[in-house]
Amino acid sequence: MSLTSPAVSPPVRPLRGTYLQLLLRGLLAGLLAGLVAGAVAFLLGEPQIEAAIALEEQAAVSHDHGADEGHAHSHGEDALVSRTGQQVGLFLATGLAGMALGALYASVLSAARHRSRLSGPVLALVAAGLGWAAVAAVPFGKYPANPPAVGAPATIDQRTLRPAAAVLPRLAAAAAAAAAARALPSGTSLASRLTAPLAVFLAVVCVGYLALPGIDEVGEDFPATLLWEFRTASLATQASLWLVLGVAFAWLTERFDRRSAAGTRGDR
Repeated sequence: MSLTSPAVSPPVRPLRGTYLQLLLRGLLAGLLAGLVAGAVAFLLGEPQIEAAIALEEQAAVSHDHGADEGHAHSHGEDALVSRTGQQVGLFLATGLAGMALGALYASVLSAARHRSRLSGPVLALVAAGLGWAAVAAVPFGKYPANPPAVGAPATIDQRTLRPAAAVLPRLAAAAAAAAAARALPSGTSLASRLTAPLAVFLAVVCVGYLALPGIDEVGEDFPATLLWEFRTASLATQASLWLVLGVAFAWLTERFDRRSAAGTRGDR
């Protein structure tokens, strides 16, 4: 007969706080995530953008057969915003976009916590991972990002609207995966609970990939290395945005739980 009592696992702390508290938490985490994503985009993406712009200017000069050698040099002067202004505005844009995403992220978590058995930090990390997969990874597989020199001006509307249309399949995939998870009986193993929704999600995504038209305007003479590095930088920027958002929100949640627990003990 064992004299030691069995270990009791600590209770799972669900995501707590009012909606306003969650919203402020999401705004703060989103701002931090946006600034980090801006730094990643600046360090990894800006060199490829500069190289793509240089190729675009060289192509314009070649097209004119050297008749107007100053055309390429006037590209930056005729622009409404200079390259320096664009680089500075990058952090402002990513910071504001991160805050908007953080507000939406907090709203989704506020609704999801009532149907989840996960702790607050774990729910935040899982939601960030699913958000990255649905918002960034899935569209990237069908419509990867292209540098400025790729794409004809006449097709800019198509290149803008088709990725936006990819929102519907990924939302349908997420809804189908959630429905599959809820449909599983309570005695289902953890492996089945993970693989079944994932299989449904991938199946709907594959159907969406086949249904949506493709876009391939990369010229044969465009450097493959430059294209690959630009797309890698774009994916890394999105990954850093969602990673920092989830980690920062989870850390703020743990900090909130510790302060709440300390306040409860102090009231006794």
